[in-house]
Amino acid sequence: MRQGFTTGSCAAAAAKAAAYMLLTGREKSEIRIETPKGIPYTAKLLDVVRKETFVSCAVKKDGGDDPDITTGTRICAKVGFRTEPGIGIEGGQGVGRVTKPGLDQPVGNAAINRVPREMITKEVAEVCRVADYSGGLLVEIFVPEGERLAAKTFNPRLGIEGGISILGTTGIVEPMSTQAVLDTIRIELRQRRMQGFAYVAVSPGNYGLAFMKKAYGYDLDRSVKCSNFVGSTIDMAVELGFQKLLITGHIGKLIKVAGGIMNTHSAEADCRMELLAALALQAGVEAEKCRQILACVTTEEAVRILSQSGKSSSVMAEAAAKICGHMEKRAKGKLAVSCVLYTNEMGELARSKGAEEWFTLLEREQARSI
Repeated sequence: MRQGFTTGSCAAAAAKAAAYMLLTGREKSEIRIETPKGIPYTAKLLDVVRKETFVSCAVKKDGGDDPDITTGTRICAKVGFRTEPGIGIEGGQGVGRVTKPGLDQPVGNAAINRVPREMITKEVAEVCRVADYSGGLLVEIFVPEGERLAAKTFNPRLGIEGGISILGTTGIVEPMSTQAVLDTIRIELRQRRMQGFAYVAVSPGNYGLAFMKKAYGYDLDRSVKCSNFVGSTIDMAVELGFQKLLITGHIGKLIKVAGGIMNTHSAEADCRMELLAALALQAGVEAEKCRQILACVTTEEAVRILSQSGKSSSVMAEAAAKICGHMEKRAKGKLAVSCVLYTNEMGELARSKGAEEWFTLLEREQARSI
């Protein structure tokens, strides 16, 4: 699959080109930079505006085969003179601003991460050397469509307002990279830990978070979405010093964890019906119903069959206990895990031991009854 280039690479390329045109007076149609990964990037320049005191231009984001929403977006840089020495970097229209602690940049800064800032500084400084310029320059990164696009990203949840972030640690976008998801999970966990909480609620996806809010009144923005990466989320939670974790999820996703599967993506493993049938058999459900469960396509269907046996509660309670047991084993006993299972049709199926304590914690945190 084809690699792409990050918003950080685009910003650095646009800044370098604008600085070059400002300091040399020559027009450019493309510019070349070196990414932190060592892969060169030659970018075509768009929307060039040349004035006596500043130059601005744009680079269209090419995300390769990664389905990132910023692909095709114009990442722009405006470079002008300033009286202070050195190279200043600021965010303009469509670049978010940090409002919560725990992110790459401090509260109040533009959401231009450390590595992109280093890339911009390096490339613009190179132009200054070539042009024999020792004065100051101000680089403003802006994204005309940034505010609209930001609504489709994690930024509002992370406390980044007004636009997208300028990101990237290697300068390269790896197609379908899981690293971006893991980075987001780590950021959300770190933010919560920095707020002083030693406990955290997580869920594989938006449905789980919505269920938590509807059933228990726990706000979505107080929770962490772990996607399929249950094991990695546990590892990060332990590393950051959390002591308690509540996982809430649909039976179709979390039943895999009852079998010790820590990456719940279907491409990694799928033994949902086998696990449900085994737990049902263990609880004394008749063999014929267990065979019917094995033949099911969805866990919702399997739970309906299980409910006819009169043993659904005991099966789900055992599933929740096994989920907690495997997660605590992954945490090497450093994290107390509770679990809530549900289906879209039947609502809550089971609460593990210790889940009741969570309702007290959540009530205290939100200062209202749940």
